[in-house]
Amino acid sequence: MIIDKLENANLYAGINSRVAQAFQYLKDTDLNAIAPGRYAIDGDNLFAIVQEYPTLDKADEKMESHRKHIDVQYMIWGEELVGHEVLQQQVPCKEYDEQEDYMLFADEPAFFSKFAAGTFMVFFPTDLHMPCIKNGEPSTVKKVVVKVKIW
Repeated sequence: MIIDKLENANLYAGINSRVAQAFQYLKDTDLNAIAPGRYAIDGDNLFAIVQEYPTLDKADEKMESHRKHIDVQYMIWGEELVGHEVLQQQVPCKEYDEQEDYMLFADEPAFFSKFAAGTFMVFFPTDLHMPCIKNGEPSTVKKVVVKVKIW
């Protein structure tokens, strides 16, 4: 897991070429103007999902992880909390969905981070994460998730 500001993305571009492309997309795109939806960057190897949604109560949510993709999430505007935990021996409460590339875990996150505008978070397959959580009162956020295929 990585949490940082977009202006520091160059520090992480060496992870692999697709992660570098994801950061370049975030820097080159007018994210305030882009409508919610899915956007191809490099076919199924790299694509962006732009979302606008109200933040949720953590009691109603589960942690998730992926096997085929790294998530590069960037908060365009608004603020939410994200729960975190390292995938170890936890048992999924929703088995892996090959088509959608995710599984869910009912375990409690070890900690929460504030995810504010201008910040990105990178989640690898061993990073359980619970996004979309309200920080106090519910609010609406706009976020982009760039899905980076790892194999």
